[in-house]
Amino acid sequence: MGEGQPPAEVRAESIEGLLASKEIVITCGSGGVGKTTTAAAAAAMAAVRHGGKVLVVTVDPARRLADALGLEGLGNTEKRVDPAAFKSAGVRPRGELWAAMLDTKQSWDDLVRRHAPDRETAVRILTNPLYQNISGKFVQSHDYIAMERLYEIHSGGDFDLLVVDTPPTRNALDFIEAPRRMADFFSSRLLRMLIAPYQSRLVNMATRPFYQVADHILGSQFLEDVAEFFILFQTMYGGFVERAKAVERLLRDKRTTFVVVTTLEAAPVKEGEFFIKVLSAKGFHLGALILNKVLPDYLLDEALERRAANVCDDAPVLARIDGLAEAVEADQEQLARVLAEVGENFRNFAVVARRQAGLRKSLQLHPEVVASVPEFEGDIHDLPGLLRLGERIWT
Repeated sequence: MGEGQPPAEVRAESIEGLLASKEIVITCGSGGVGKTTTAAAAAAMAAVRHGGKVLVVTVDPARRLADALGLEGLGNTEKRVDPAAFKSAGVRPRGELWAAMLDTKQSWDDLVRRHAPDRETAVRILTNPLYQNISGKFVQSHDYIAMERLYEIHSGGDFDLLVVDTPPTRNALDFIEAPRRMADFFSSRLLRMLIAPYQSRLVNMATRPFYQVADHILGSQFLEDVAEFFILFQTMYGGFVERAKAVERLLRDKRTTFVVVTTLEAAPVKEGEFFIKVLSAKGFHLGALILNKVLPDYLLDEALERRAANVCDDAPVLARIDGLAEAVEADQEQLARVLAEVGENFRNFAVVARRQAGLRKSLQLHPEVVASVPEFEGDIHDLPGLLRLGERIWT
């Protein structure tokens, strides 16, 4: 390295190393690939191995995280996973594991109280009928407030590591871009057209047709409620823009990384490739790719596959081996069918495993870390299960 040149960034070699160097980990992926479970497992392992206070936050409306961690009534307020749960799993963690799930309505109410210029304006917004009806429903409300909540938690400094479980893949792009789009909306021409007449009480010739049609369809009272809502919200515009810029900086900060979770099936792989491409193009740090439900490597052994083919071909002969049929309480014909089926299933799984290996190779071009997780026999529904999963992705 030449004199005066900055040191090269050290690349992580494992999920353990990646999480040790970060403060925010954002997991992304399509639905049904185990993303929520993987996020919780990574957080649990960090609490056990690294220590400190670790918080896993889900913004996915599905309430699977609370079930896995044994937490009742999981919501906006962070809850600590009972140390007794770790003890029951035979583990003594060095740190603490906490969990929360986004409550969109409560988060919006807190944001209004924080950013409104005064208490009177905050009360008017919170009691506005339109706000009460759509604060948890309108476009990008959920995505924006998720980023607001992430920034708020990180700024509070109470946790050493935040692991964020995002909505399914393409919605997670909304999650990333929501702060900028929300700021753009509050400065948009459409919004200015909507509220200008109610600010000036004048409707010019250019906008009169718009209001005549809107009034006919929606009613003047509804338009007035909408205009009042957005006029009040515009008093917080400066706070929105400032926070959007701060969130953008936080997402690009060297302390933040993204982890893509996928299975090696066609549709999830396509989504995973899409997300890797977008994250790379936007300059975000892509720390890891976690491949879930991966078939074991022994299925790639060509010698074993040949033996499986021999079992298929020689099943009737093998079934006549002295004492074998009796040992499994079957007649020779039944045993021959079973042996042929077992051999054929192995060969079929070998085909899928080779396909997975090819896809895995194509996906390993960008992330610092690639971890593979086998398919477990049953669903993961408790802390011991999360820790078993965490062990497989950790090193």
